[in-house]
Amino acid sequence: MPPRPVIASEFSALPLHDLAAICLASARELQAEHADFRVEHLRTQTVSLRDSALVDASTGADLGFAVRVVLDGTWGFAAGVALTRDEVIRVTEQAVTAAMVAKPITYERVELADEPTYPDATWVSSYGIDPFTVATADKVALLRDWSRQLQREAVVDHVAASVHQVRENKFYADSSGTTTTQQRVRLYPQLEVFGADTARGLLDSMQTTVPPAGRGWEYLTGDGYDWDAEIGALPEHLAQKLAAPAVEPGSYDLVIDPSNLWLTIHESIGHATELDRALGYEANYAGTSFATVDNLGTLKYGSACMNVTGDRTVEHGLATIGYDDDGVATGQWDIIKDGVLVGYQTDRRMARLMDWGRSTGCAFADSSGHIPIQRMANVSLRPAAEDVSTADLISGVERGIYVVGDKSWSIDMQRYNFQFTGQRFYVIRDGELAGQLRDVAYQATTTDFWGSMEAVGGEGTWRLEGAFNCGKAQPGQVAPVSHGCPSALFRDVCVLNTSSEAGR
Repeated sequence: MPPRPVIASEFSALPLHDLAAICLASARELQAEHADFRVEHLRTQTVSLRDSALVDASTGADLGFAVRVVLDGTWGFAAGVALTRDEVIRVTEQAVTAAMVAKPITYERVELADEPTYPDATWVSSYGIDPFTVATADKVALLRDWSRQLQREAVVDHVAASVHQVRENKFYADSSGTTTTQQRVRLYPQLEVFGADTARGLLDSMQTTVPPAGRGWEYLTGDGYDWDAEIGALPEHLAQKLAAPAVEPGSYDLVIDPSNLWLTIHESIGHATELDRALGYEANYAGTSFATVDNLGTLKYGSACMNVTGDRTVEHGLATIGYDDDGVATGQWDIIKDGVLVGYQTDRRMARLMDWGRSTGCAFADSSGHIPIQRMANVSLRPAAEDVSTADLISGVERGIYVVGDKSWSIDMQRYNFQFTGQRFYVIRDGELAGQLRDVAYQATTTDFWGSMEAVGGEGTWRLEGAFNCGKAQPGQVAPVSHGCPSALFRDVCVLNTSSEAGR
């Protein structure tokens, strides 16, 4: 294993502490009761192939700084790109002016929850090889080898292969004395094969179920994922899908794999338990929430085997970080306990508003040009204490469907009524798998669905899944987030036929 990575020299060599001192001194002179200074350097690269031919090898870099103040109980924010003394002073003055202008239309005083001070803290995510130290030609060669392997299969007409890579550096300093320097790396590899059954007039595709992760380039070379097995099985999965019969709509027991269930968690639990949504402060992209705070401690969110945590510390999580953009040291906490709603995701402002003590560390800005907002933690469903396998769950089903992989979804603006599809669906008959189905979607309300969860798998079935691009706010921001979960058994769930021919 390579040595533990350290903060990239191109970031650590910047005059971060000197510029922070200039900003905070200027903010104090201007009577700000709170100020924070944040520098971000974001490096990205996307490598994409179509039928083994390179179609994209684009790179990006974004470097800038942001100043946020609280003046007379009102937020002020401004950002810049030139890391100079004069520009930092100018932007700090602009942030203070913004707060002064906003004060007459501010109906609520901004106060922040207390947080200990963390001077000179450093945090680096868990990975082995920084992907930005790997030659682009080597990345293309790996994706091309995988693509050519798949193209040799008769059922495969086309192959798309890609990997998106991010290295995020953040420096934060505030007027209480906290100073943090952080670095995290994440990757999102994808392979998708396309095929057709001309006799039936069907066109379809099949994707890998490999999740994006807070890992380095070693993730694509065998450390943490069995690529040979994944790629080897993909053509057969596609062939079975093209030959599969359409589902008969009705009520079915479902065994749902983590590769599908994570997205249901994201939409029906993750967004619903963001406190700013539950309070009605935020409605962009995902709406508000049915899980309002008057239900805290009483709302029966699901069955007794439902235990959900918020977590900003799990290894390789996409939302994992040492300190958030409010300067809060991150941790883990309960959101749903034994099926009952017991907690929310908060930043310092929301935590203080409710007088709930410390924030749960969920402030995040996706660039230096954006103000930090409350963002989702790694919201995860806990496994059973017992050693329950996916096969054990399937064995308890007489008539059902096993769901693997995510695809499309739909949910209402209260995070309550939803519909999800997937990559693969298998008939369960008398406790055994009996071939694939197609055109399947499951539909429910949030509390009915989670209330129907009869059992969860053990630790051996638990996987960390997730997405790079959770959207929120206006102007819009995107955030990476992971969701861990085991396989789970749900009873009597409504299943729809999504085919355009259904109902004719």
